[in-house]
Amino acid sequence: MTTQPAQSNIYAPVPTSFSHDPASGTSTPASRDFVDELSARNEDEDGLEEDLDKVAERRAHLGEMDEGAVVVEGEDTITLFVWILVSAAAVSGLLFGYDTAAISSMLVIINEDFGAALSDWQKEMITSATTLGALLGGLAAGILSDLTGRRLVIVFANITFIGGSVCQAACHTVAAMVAGRFIVGLGVGLASCIVPLYIGELAPTLIRGRLVTINCVAITLGQVVAYAIGSGFQSVNNGWRWIVGLGAMPSLIQLACIGFMPESPRILLLRSRVSEARSIIARIYPLAKVEQVDRKLEIMKAAVDQSKEYNDASTWGERLQSLVTVGTNRRALIIGCGLQAAQQLCGFNTLMYYSATIFAMVGFTNATAVGLVIASINVIFTLVALKIVDPLGRRKTMLWTLPVMIISLILASIFFHYLTLSTGGVLQSGASYPKSFSILVLLSMLLYVAGYATGLGNIPWQQGELFRLEVRGIGTSICTAVNWSCNLLIAGTFLSLMNKVGPSGAFGVYAGFCMVGWVFCWALYPETSGLSLEEVYFVFEEGFGVEKSQRLREEKMLEARKLKAAAGVV
Repeated sequence: MTTQPAQSNIYAPVPTSFSHDPASGTSTPASRDFVDELSARNEDEDGLEEDLDKVAERRAHLGEMDEGAVVVEGEDTITLFVWILVSAAAVSGLLFGYDTAAISSMLVIINEDFGAALSDWQKEMITSATTLGALLGGLAAGILSDLTGRRLVIVFANITFIGGSVCQAACHTVAAMVAGRFIVGLGVGLASCIVPLYIGELAPTLIRGRLVTINCVAITLGQVVAYAIGSGFQSVNNGWRWIVGLGAMPSLIQLACIGFMPESPRILLLRSRVSEARSIIARIYPLAKVEQVDRKLEIMKAAVDQSKEYNDASTWGERLQSLVTVGTNRRALIIGCGLQAAQQLCGFNTLMYYSATIFAMVGFTNATAVGLVIASINVIFTLVALKIVDPLGRRKTMLWTLPVMIISLILASIFFHYLTLSTGGVLQSGASYPKSFSILVLLSMLLYVAGYATGLGNIPWQQGELFRLEVRGIGTSICTAVNWSCNLLIAGTFLSLMNKVGPSGAFGVYAGFCMVGWVFCWALYPETSGLSLEEVYFVFEEGFGVEKSQRLREEKMLEARKLKAAAGVV
């Protein structure tokens, strides 16, 4: 199959509107009856037929179609091979979560091991060092992955995790601790950018959201493990050294597994290693017929060849510039960066970094155990997200869960106000606070975590699906850097903000950011669930494609129902 050179450097998306031949796994242009049926169900969406005509035009021009339209038997099932590779990759998520939560216990346990009690400024420095390292690691990740492949970047991440863990465990000064935290941060940044991208490129279209969310489940499990270990070492002399030192163990496990983790098929095709790419695709779809695997490979190769053609004709700087100058790329970047900013500016990681500090001040005797409860709620509702992120959709999940976060933060702000009336609106160590309001604060935080884990905690990490291949590494790096920049802002200012405006004011600010995030999602965030990596580009061709994406998704869902009905599947 040949493709016409993209003279305008605009990647043409593969179409979505085809009827399917179950015997061959290929598709043909959708029937007018099908279009009429969908149009009848969407009376106010007259633009659907125009979109279908555009898609058909593109197909005729390029001679290619949507990989997602080549539906094969068992495509919506997670096979053993996919489970193994996703689980191995998600070890990086476990490390990410472990390190995020370990600092909460450490700040309480360290006491005067460095010669004196840590000041608020020193706590913010130690916490922010990891975030700064993650910011730089996230920026480097996309560039490195384009040069070396996705898998080797995971190796780099593990090496830095191990080095940083050893440095922290052996340190005797605040400066050395800051250095160790910075090194670990580099690994966190590399992993947080690459692992969702790696999983997304290996995942079947129909279950891509769920598979990427598994990495988020691993992050929350890492947080639970960190709190559990922190609680166990709370009364142990120098117990914090064990907490940070044990962080190296998952890295060693993942390094042992790396030989079994395949490279992304798209990267292999980019390097002209077609037979290896085909072998991996066949293992991802073990129930597919030979011709179906070949067709998926053919479509993927056409998209990769076009990206490769663009890469060969442009420099890295020009591709970076295209993220701003090319409208489709720019809109994808705005969505990716906006979601990542919202994830951090909502203030969730203040709980991960400082929950033990906060709940110790409000009167809980085992504040680390309270942190463990919060982390457990995070795991439970991330599992809920794993169940709903594909069938319900990304956009709807965000629009439903952000109001839960807003309400819970407003409640927390009110409860903190009444809790701290006796201390002038600020939390003071050693002060006695009403137990009833302490419990109400905890309950509002648990509701907040439930809303966060179901939506904002995982959906921004689906960012790899927003970008076309030639700018995917750069685009995801920038989005990840925005995440860590906002994280740095929150982590580096939270204790100071609490001292200035009190916890009531601080959580009120985070509620305001959540409101802005909801408006952003309602106005700009298109539905990408169920769309292939290549066709998502089509959504951004003319504006942000909110209505277009919903029409395309509904079309594919209707087609799937028709196929099931034809096959006699209820």
